[in-house]
Amino acid sequence: MDKIVILDFGSQTTQLIGRRIREFGVYTDIVPGDAPLTCTVLDGAKGIILSGSPSSVYDEGAPVPDPAVYTTGLPILGICYGLQRMTADHGGRVEPLPEREYGGVKVTLDMAAVSSSTAGSPAAAFLAGFPGGGASGQERSFTAWMSHGDSLAKLAPGFIQVGTSAHGFPAVLIHETKPWFGLQFHPEVTHCEGGREILRAFALDVCGAAPEWTMERYIEEVRENLAQRVGKNPVLLLISGGVDSTVAGALLLKTLDPDQVHLMYMDTGLMRKNETEIVSANLSRIGARHLHIIHCEKEFLSALKGLTDPEEKRRAIGDLFISIQEREVARLGLPESYFLAQGTLYTDLIESGKGVGKKAHVIKSHHNVRSPLVEAKRNAGRIIEPLDRLYKDEVRSLGRLLGIDEDIVMRHPFPGPGLAVRILGEVTREKCDILRDADDIYIRELKRRGLYDQIWQAFAVLLPIRSVGVAGDVRKYGWVLALRAIVSEDGMTADVYPFPMKDLLEISTLITNTVKDIGRVTYDISSKPPATIEWE
Repeated sequence: MDKIVILDFGSQTTQLIGRRIREFGVYTDIVPGDAPLTCTVLDGAKGIILSGSPSSVYDEGAPVPDPAVYTTGLPILGICYGLQRMTADHGGRVEPLPEREYGGVKVTLDMAAVSSSTAGSPAAAFLAGFPGGGASGQERSFTAWMSHGDSLAKLAPGFIQVGTSAHGFPAVLIHETKPWFGLQFHPEVTHCEGGREILRAFALDVCGAAPEWTMERYIEEVRENLAQRVGKNPVLLLISGGVDSTVAGALLLKTLDPDQVHLMYMDTGLMRKNETEIVSANLSRIGARHLHIIHCEKEFLSALKGLTDPEEKRRAIGDLFISIQEREVARLGLPESYFLAQGTLYTDLIESGKGVGKKAHVIKSHHNVRSPLVEAKRNAGRIIEPLDRLYKDEVRSLGRLLGIDEDIVMRHPFPGPGLAVRILGEVTREKCDILRDADDIYIRELKRRGLYDQIWQAFAVLLPIRSVGVAGDVRKYGWVLALRAIVSEDGMTADVYPFPMKDLLEISTLITNTVKDIGRVTYDISSKPPATIEWE
């Protein structure tokens, strides 16, 4: 099968590059940026992409690709750091900018800079993918998404600058004779105008990759892998009832003998309202034969007592999850050969610094990724994560193929640590009950008003402050609640949902009138980046 090889130098959006190209039906293989380019890595490769990075090329220890990347004869696309890496590796110079170029920045293409001899060449095919078409001899512009603190002070020999940012810095480069291209922006991010078309032009038109990758094919590959790894051994899936773990459960149940699949749901006391009842019904519908519901609210609230730091809360929850799981497995009598399965997505991995390369930065810890106990099991090779290369929208597509009900498939994401990371500060039973009630009203109102399916994720956050208010002509102090609603395609970038003010006002009033401990409601208008979707 044709593929595009992506060298990952630690960018938080490397997986978005792969995901975008998969949308065109082309398989992507992401490998560490400094990995040797063996025959196995290059088998079926039609092109190579060099990703961005949090590093600068002049940093000590900055990631460097195998020099063979430049002698394969394959088309190469350098994105951000990838372009800077190509420049430095071929005699150019990269220097720090006086100020970072960040966010939406206008890029102007000077097609007159492209020789007429490029007609019909890879360069012409690549530039035809940019907004405005591929006509030569004209100038056109578009808004690109940038995030870098370095720029090209001197181009490497053989490269031509055909695109310039609004600040006067090189933004688009092509090579005079080789199928090498460079972008000083991120076409993979949804905010980049024409980004998909640029990547499509590279993968399909320049590289000539055949669109053979489908979700059906992914299912078959996962099934083959599971059959080989698991054999007849039992598999235990820690399931939350959310989209990810439910789809993972359905995939296991439809791939393995349902009698060897055990689903364990922990009622931590940190779940949404009526969650346990909803989960039980959903899992029964997908054919679960062994569903183990563990009631452990007291243990989790005890472990969280006195903790206020988000990372400490996440670690405490992650460790307790696995500790209880091990205890309950012993009660179940499963053999030591059992596998532990999780509904981990790739966004969990990269935000936790577990990207494919060695340079990924930690944004926040996920309890199913960075817990020391999970790490021990991972190192022992006893963890199965069948969704760990998928994004949320791909998981939903997979769920539909597996026959999961649409209301489950489209359910908004819910964090593994549950309400613990939506209660800022110390977590108590009282705060959980307050937030549960408020969040339930919020979500039910979104569904009633036909807004729920327009929103990627919506939830309420209980802030660690009280504000003065009036109830029945009596002065009182009530908790402050923040409402969050965002729109996104992949969870890596997100915009605030533009609520009709009437709906927002009515929902706020309903919450404060119904949940007596809430005295004030705010609406979070932060996008991602710079904010994350969750508050902790």
